[in-house]
Amino acid sequence: TNGANGHSSETNGLLSNTTKQQYASPSKPVYYKWLIFALGGAGLLAIAAVNGWIHVQYTMPQEENAAGSSASSEVSIGKDGKMKLFDSANRYVLEDFDAKPSFSSFLPAVAGVYGIPVWAFYVNRGQGIASFGFESKEYPIMEFNAANKAYQLTPYVGMRTFLKGSRGNKKFQIEPFSPANTRDLYSKEDEEDLPKRIMFIGPNECEIKEIDAVNGITTAVKYIVLPEETFGALVRRTNFTNTGNSPVTISALDGLAKLEPVGGKIDWALKNMGRTLEGWMGVYQAGDGITMPYYRMSTETADSASVKIELAGHYLLSFIENSDTDADLLPIIYDTNAVFGRDTSLTNPDGFADKTVKELTTNPQYGEARTSSGFAALDDYTLQPGESVSIVSFYGKVDHIEDVKPIADHITKAGYVGRKFEQARTMINDLTASVETNTTSHLFDGAVRQMFLDNSLRGGMPKILGDVDESARYSNYDEDERVKVFHVFSRIHGDLERDYNAFFIDDTYFSQGHGNFRDVCQNRRDDVTFTPRIGSFDVQMFLSFIQADAYEPLTVEAVIYYIKDPNVGAQIAGESTSDPKSAEILTNILNGGPFRPGQLFQLIGQLGVIISLPKEEFINRITAASQDLAMATFGQGYWGDHWDYYLDLIHSYLAIYPDGEESLMYDKSLRYFFSTATVKPRSEKYVLTLTYDGKSHHVLQLDSTTFDTDKEKEQEQFRSSKTGILGTEAYWQRTPEGEVFESSPLAKLFLLGSIKYATRDAYGMGVEYEGGRPGWNDAMNGLPGMVGSGMPETYELHQMLGYVKKVVDKYGRSIVIPTELADMIVEVNSALDTLQAAGYTDPAPTEDIPLAVPDVLFNYWNAVATAREKYRAKVEYYFSGETTELAAKDVSGMISRWLGEVEMGMARAIRVGSHGFEDNGKSGIPPSYFSYNITKWELNGGKNTVGLPTVNALAMEVGRFPLFLEGPTRYLKTVIDDEDAVNDMYAKVRKSGLRDEELKMYFVSASLKGQSYDMGRMMAFSPGWLENQSIWMHMSYKYYLELLRGKAYDKFYSEMKGGGILPFMDPVKYGRSLMECSSFLASSVFADPSFHGRGFSARLSGSTAEFLSMWKLIFIGSHPYYLDDDDKLVFSLKPAVPSWMFKDEDPNSADPTYDENGILTISFKLFAHIPVTYHNSKGTDLFDVAPNSYKVTLSDGSMKEITGGVISGDLAVTIRKIWGVKSIDAYF
Repeated sequence: TNGANGHSSETNGLLSNTTKQQYASPSKPVYYKWLIFALGGAGLLAIAAVNGWIHVQYTMPQEENAAGSSASSEVSIGKDGKMKLFDSANRYVLEDFDAKPSFSSFLPAVAGVYGIPVWAFYVNRGQGIASFGFESKEYPIMEFNAANKAYQLTPYVGMRTFLKGSRGNKKFQIEPFSPANTRDLYSKEDEEDLPKRIMFIGPNECEIKEIDAVNGITTAVKYIVLPEETFGALVRRTNFTNTGNSPVTISALDGLAKLEPVGGKIDWALKNMGRTLEGWMGVYQAGDGITMPYYRMSTETADSASVKIELAGHYLLSFIENSDTDADLLPIIYDTNAVFGRDTSLTNPDGFADKTVKELTTNPQYGEARTSSGFAALDDYTLQPGESVSIVSFYGKVDHIEDVKPIADHITKAGYVGRKFEQARTMINDLTASVETNTTSHLFDGAVRQMFLDNSLRGGMPKILGDVDESARYSNYDEDERVKVFHVFSRIHGDLERDYNAFFIDDTYFSQGHGNFRDVCQNRRDDVTFTPRIGSFDVQMFLSFIQADAYEPLTVEAVIYYIKDPNVGAQIAGESTSDPKSAEILTNILNGGPFRPGQLFQLIGQLGVIISLPKEEFINRITAASQDLAMATFGQGYWGDHWDYYLDLIHSYLAIYPDGEESLMYDKSLRYFFSTATVKPRSEKYVLTLTYDGKSHHVLQLDSTTFDTDKEKEQEQFRSSKTGILGTEAYWQRTPEGEVFESSPLAKLFLLGSIKYATRDAYGMGVEYEGGRPGWNDAMNGLPGMVGSGMPETYELHQMLGYVKKVVDKYGRSIVIPTELADMIVEVNSALDTLQAAGYTDPAPTEDIPLAVPDVLFNYWNAVATAREKYRAKVEYYFSGETTELAAKDVSGMISRWLGEVEMGMARAIRVGSHGFEDNGKSGIPPSYFSYNITKWELNGGKNTVGLPTVNALAMEVGRFPLFLEGPTRYLKTVIDDEDAVNDMYAKVRKSGLRDEELKMYFVSASLKGQSYDMGRMMAFSPGWLENQSIWMHMSYKYYLELLRGKAYDKFYSEMKGGGILPFMDPVKYGRSLMECSSFLASSVFADPSFHGRGFSARLSGSTAEFLSMWKLIFIGSHPYYLDDDDKLVFSLKPAVPSWMFKDEDPNSADPTYDENGILTISFKLFAHIPVTYHNSKGTDLFDVAPNSYKVTLSDGSMKEITGGVISGDLAVTIRKIWGVKSIDAYF
C-alpha cells in the first residue's frame, strides 16, 4: 500500500507477533515455534497458500483502538509447510534474530568500481550495525569494537529509534528493536505483547523488521553502502507503517547514539583515553539551522611539534524519502544529553520522554568536548491505515565542510534513494552473476553467489583494463601487452570476530586493500576459470614473489602502473583533457612515478584536473600505455606453506590454456622479491634454554629470522628525496652491478623445489619450519621452536618436483639457473651419493622405526642443510649474475633421485605415525607434523639477542603429535588418480579420531589431551574452540575437495548433503546465514553443548576458494581444455552433477525445470559470461561423463551443432575468448 507520501510499504516476511510454543528438550538448541493461528486477545492471523507462497494477513483487535486495518506480505513456504530460509529476493531469513545466539557479519564494502566504499559490520542485536567508517578501524564513524563487546554495546550506542505516537485517545512511547522487548524463545509463557522481529540478510544489504501488533506499528530498517558515487556513505532507511485501522500520529528520533568525529587515527585513543579525546571534539554546521551537522576534531591529537589542523569531517543528512518531489532535510539532534538526559548508560531516552520533538529541535544543543549523537527528528507525522513513511539517513565523510551542501542537494532529489537501493542490489547481483547457477536448491544457488562474492573480497575480483580497441578486447594478458589486470575489492580479513587483523579498504575508485600472501594466493586460484582473459597473470605475479632463499613476503599489495616514456604520458594527458592547465598537471602525474587507478582518480580530483573522456575510456588508455609491476612487503616472518599454492594456480591456468604451458614456463622472465629479513643459519638459532619447569635445559629454534640492516641500506638507495618513499625497485633482488636478476618461471620452480628438498628434516620426512613460522596451521606457532617439520609441505614438494620433471620431459628444453644454486645442488647430490652408498634401509615392516635419528641420516641432513646455508649466504644481498644451464635430461634424472628420497620419507612418516590420546600411531593415516628434540649438542660460542648460548646439533630424536586433518588432506593429492587409495584413506579418516560423530564433520585435529603447550596457542584454547579440535571449515573443505578430485562422488555428496558443506548444515545449530562460511564451528567436544555446530568468524575464509573449486568440478570439470593426441586444442565439459540438482524429492527443493522436449535441465555461467544448459535425458547422475552433443549459439544468432563430447578447432578458441558465444546447450 502506498502512503500519503507515495512510498510503498515493505513488509516481506511478515509473521504473527503472537504465537503458541512447541517445547523441546532444553539440552538441544531448538527454539519454540510460533504456530498458533487464532490469537486470543491479540488479533487474528489469516493464512492462505497460493502457488507455494503464503499470504499472511494480520488483523488488529478492536479493543486496542487500532481496529480494522491490516498489513500483508509474502513469505516463502516449503512443501513441508515450514517457512523457507530465504525470501522472494533470495535473502536469508532469520526469524526472532535478536533472540538467537549472537553472530556478526558485514556489508561487503563494495561501492562499485567507480564508487567510494564504507566498511560496516553488523550483529544480530539491537538495530544491527555495530561499527562503520572509512578505510580502517582507525577511522570510524561508529567505534570499532570486538564482537564480544559489540553484542553488548550495539543496542545502546548504535542505531536507535525512539517513537511517540497517538491513536485516538491512546498515547504510547516505544523503542523498536529494544532488547527490553526481545522474546525469550525458551519461555513457556505466551508473549503476545512482545513484537515479532525478523532479519533479512542479502549479499549487499541487511534489513531488520519489527511487527508491533499491540501498537499497530511495523518498523523496518535497511542498510546499504552507497554505490557508484563520488562520495561514500552508509545509507539507512527507516520505514514506519501503520498496521492499525485508524490514523496514527507519530514523532520520532532515528539515528546513531554515538557518532565519532574525524580526527586522524583514533581507534587506540577511543579505547584508552576516550575522555581526554573528547576535548578535541566539536559539532559544526554546514548550513543554516541544524540539518547538516559536521563532526570533526579541532586538530589531530598527536603530541608532536607538527600540528595538523583537521578540516575533514563526518556528516549526517536525513530526510523523508519521496519519489515524486525533492525532499527537505530533517533537523538533527546531535546533543546526546538532549536525547538521553542524565541517563549516561544510554538505556532510556529521558530527554525525549520529557520533551516534544519540536522542543528538542528548538532548544540549544551542545557538541563541544563530548561524544555526540546523530538523530533525525520527525515531528507529528500522521499515517492513515496502511500508510508508511521512510526516514533516510546518509552517514559519510568529506574533506571540507563546504562539500556537504552539494551532497545534500544531490541526494534529496526525487527518486534518488529508491534508485540507489535498487542499484546496490543489482550491482552486487551483476558482480556475482559470474557464477549464476540454477538448480533445484535455491539455497545452494544463493550460496554459490555468496561464496563468489566473499572469495572476491579476500582475494580480489580481477578487472581487465587496457581495452582500447577490438584487438585488445579479444586478447588476454599474455597475447596483448596493452591488456592489464587489476584486482578490486580485496582486503585482509579483519572484522568483529577477527579483531586481531588490521583491515584496510581504500576509499577511492578501484577500491582494494592489502592481503596476506596465503589468503590472496589461495583465493585467486580460479580467477582464470571465471576470467580467462587474465591468462597467466596470477601465476606470474605470485612466482615473482619467490625470493632467492625460497621464501615469500607476507603482505600482497595491489599492482602498480608506470609509464616509461614521458612523451607517451604527455600525449595521453593532452588527449584526455580539454584545457592546457589540466593537461600539464596530468602530464606531471603520469610521468611522476608509479600509480594505482584509485590513487590516480583521487589525485586528479584533488588537483582539479578536468578529464574530457569517460572514466572507463580514460583509465583504459592510461593502463594500455603503462607497464605493470606486482607489489608486496615483507610484513613479518616466513611461513612454511606460502609456496604450497603455486601448483593450484598453475593447474587452473593449464585447465584453460594447456597450449600456453611451454611459453609460460620457459619464455617469460620473472624477478626475485627482496625482503629485509634474513633466515639465520642453524648455528645462530639453535638456542640452549631452560625447560618450562626450569629443571633442565633443552634446545629450541628461536628467532629464526633477523632484520638485516645491510639489506635495508641496499634498499635506501631507492628512497625518493622528494617524497621520502622507497621506490618500487627497492623490492627486487639485483646483481652487484644494479641489474634486476630474472629467471624463467620453470627455473624459479626448480629453485624452489631444490631448496625445499634441501630443507627436509633429519629423518627425511617433513619439510622443516626453519623460517620461524609454521605452515597453514597458524596455531602451531610453537612448532618452529620445537625444530618442527610438516608433512603437508612434503606432499606439496612431491607434487612440485613431479611437475617440473613432467615439463622438462615433455619439452626437452634446458633451464637456466643462478650459478649459486647450481653450486648448492652439486653439494646436495654429493651428500645423496654418500647416503645411498651407505646402503641405509629402514627396519623391516614388522619392526618400529626408532625415534632416534640414525647417524647416517643425521649426517646427510647436516650436509644438505650446510649446503643450503652456504647458498643463502652467497645470495643474501645479490645474485652474482652468473648462470648455469642444466640439460633437460639432467634435471629429470636429478629430480627422479630426489623424488625417490621424498617418497621413502612419505612411507617412513606413516610408519612413524601419529601419537596422542587414544592414538597408538597405527591408523595408517599420514601424520601432519613432527618435532625434533636435539639430544646431543655442542656450544659454538655464539649468543642470541638476549644472551642465551647457541649450539650446534649433534644428534636428534623425532617427536610425534596427534592426527591433524591437514595430513591426509594433502596426502590425497599424491594419490588422486588412484580411486582405491582415495577410498581407503577416506575410510580410515572416517573411523579415526578426526571424525566428529555428533556433527558428522571432521575435526581440524584429534584430541590434544596431554600435549605440550610448546606446540603453540592451540593448546591454550578450550577443546572444540578455535584450532583446538574444532571443525575448521577451510581444512574440511580442502578435504572434501580432494574427495571430489579423487572421483569419490558418492562419498563427497553424502558428506555435503549430510551437513558437512554449506548450505546443507543444520540452520539452528549453525546459527547464521547458511550462505556464508565461517572460519570454524564449535565441535562436539566443546564444553557447552548449545554451541555445538555454531559458526564463528564469518565469511572471509579460504573455504570460499575450496567451495568455488568444488563448483568448477561439479559443473565444468577439471580440464575443460586439453591437448588431444595430435596436440590440438579441444574443449569438453565433464561435470560431476548429482541427479538431485535436476530433480529432488526434498520438500524444500524448487520444482525441476524442463526443456521443450520434457528433458530435465539445470544451468550455470561458463567463464562468467556464457549461459550453459545441461539437458539430462535420463535424469541420472552426470559423474565424469561428457555430453553426447552440443549446440553452441553464437553472438550473431547462428548455431553450431557438434556430435560427441569434444569441441575442437576455432570454435573451442571462440568459446575461450567468450565474446563470440551467446549460449551453450549440452545434451546427455
